[in-house]
Amino acid sequence: QVQLVESGGGLVQAGGSLRLSCAASGRTFSNYDMGWFRQAPGKEREFVATIKWSGGSTYYATSVKGRFTISRDNAKLTVYLQMNNLKPEDTAVYYCAARFGTTYYATQRSDYDFWGQGTQVTVSS
Repeated sequence: QVQLVESGGGLVQAGGSLRLSCAASGRTFSNYDMGWFRQAPGKEREFVATIKWSGGSTYYATSVKGRFTISRDNAKLTVYLQMNNLKPEDTAVYYCAARFGTTYYATQRSDYDFWGQGTQVTVSS
């Protein structure tokens, strides 16, 4: 079982930056692929980024590639999402997710077994 708690959301102007954190419980954190998803009002939850359990390779949604960076610190049981050059369309609740590590990039909501409660990110124009 893995418990996830997100933090770092807030209100920022367009062009600004935020760093989200996701603190995990559990001794096997390093064995889990980690992902970030987001859900805007009236829309489906969508994939943002994922980082592999082994080697730390990453994969991003096209809409955030080049602006967002996912990273992890296994010693601190934490995964991060650095968000730069934020746009109003990035406004959403951001969720952290975890799944036992696999050989492929997990980009579907159904791929993940554990979820955090979400943190609100609002980007004003």
